[in-house]
Amino acid sequence: MQISAKADYAVRALLELARAPARPLTCEAIASSQEIPFRFLKSVVGELRRAGLVRSQRGCEGGYWLGRPAAEITLLDVVLAVDGEVLSLRGEPLAGLGYPGPAGGLPGVWRRIEADAKDVLGALTLAALLPAAATGPAGAQPRTRIGAV
Repeated sequence: MQISAKADYAVRALLELARAPARPLTCEAIASSQEIPFRFLKSVVGELRRAGLVRSQRGCEGGYWLGRPAAEITLLDVVLAVDGEVLSLRGEPLAGLGYPGPAGGLPGVWRRIEADAKDVLGALTLAALLPAAATGPAGAQPRTRIGAV
């Protein structure tokens, strides 16, 4: 199992944006704060923008904001936005996977692992990963609050 660099960087960038939702952040500021390569982050943020997870404004007062409240963005949303799949086998989706003979049950195991991963990722919001003081406006409660994963 492997979590892609794109997914890791995307979540880290979104957590930076969620920490200070009232002001825009530049890619340079996010990259510096999270020690992420700027050029790679720029392409990841573009994918997040196309998925509606961030919004942007050009100009000297511009930057990026979350596209939705942190309590409404799950880690599953992020992974699907940048990777398209939660789990794949040799780069292919698991949906049509089948093996002959004694390995015939193995695709079901892979699909079960994918389903479990989707359950975990879908239950965790950005707000749940932030310290309590940084969850945003009063009343915005995360679906799941965790200390450490």
